[in-house]
Amino acid sequence: MKYHVGIGDEQFEIVVDGDDITVNGRRVRAHLDDLAAAGAHTLRIGDEVHAVTARRGSDRGTFDIAVGGHRFAVEALDARAKAIRAIAGASGRPTGPVHLIAPMPGLIVRINVQAGDTVQPGQGLVVMEAMKMENELRAASAATVKRVAVTTGSAVEKGALLLEME
Repeated sequence: MKYHVGIGDEQFEIVVDGDDITVNGRRVRAHLDDLAAAGAHTLRIGDEVHAVTARRGSDRGTFDIAVGGHRFAVEALDARAKAIRAIAGASGRPTGPVHLIAPMPGLIVRINVQAGDTVQPGQGLVVMEAMKMENELRAASAATVKRVAVTTGSAVEKGALLLEME
């Protein structure tokens, strides 16, 4: 099965054939095992083992992935879904600054930016604790922080506005 995967500004073509996975033409051995906890997995790539947590996003084909203490917003489309989006003219990806929204309920541990700061794609913005793990939330695109809507130590619900961007 072929997938088109977007992580930030990077695009990948991934072909899955059993435990063989081809990423942008490079073949690797990989295997994903489900754990007892919902959304928890172990991912083996060659000799490396990674703990991965995956949650479905609000839009079809979007996921919030945590690995190695970092969180990533991921869009994964199969060939059919990608073709439908192309025909409809909808890329499904933001074209400008994207507000930072809490991907899950948690506690704000650290805010790395303030109003007026210019941020780059992938830059760490806010660290929040959820499910006893610290998760760094990163900028999806280049932007300027218009407003910081939370304070360190505050508890937030899923979907809460953390940073307003322009």
